[in-house]
Amino acid sequence: MQTKSNRWAGWKLAALTMCPAAILLTGCQVEMAGQTLPSAYYLSDDVQYYAPGPEFKLAREAAAMKEQSEAIRSTAQEAPAPAPVAPAP
Repeated sequence: MQTKSNRWAGWKLAALTMCPAAILLTGCQVEMAGQTLPSAYYLSDDVQYYAPGPEFKLAREAAAMKEQSEAIRSTAQEAPAPAPVAPAP
């Protein structure tokens, strides 16, 4: 029959062997130069390139709003002034 101290020693030994084994078998993540590299095979992975876009992301929307405001201003300038109202007799 096992004593209580032998049982605890067994559990401690099992925990000490399982923790490093779990860490080694699950892989590792490394952070280098601000990148999180998921595996050792990142160097053989294909490179993804995204072409630089415009700095201002809403260029079309801004152009449409500018065109609309210019149209409103030109319409307001072309409209004739309202005729004066004669006083009632």
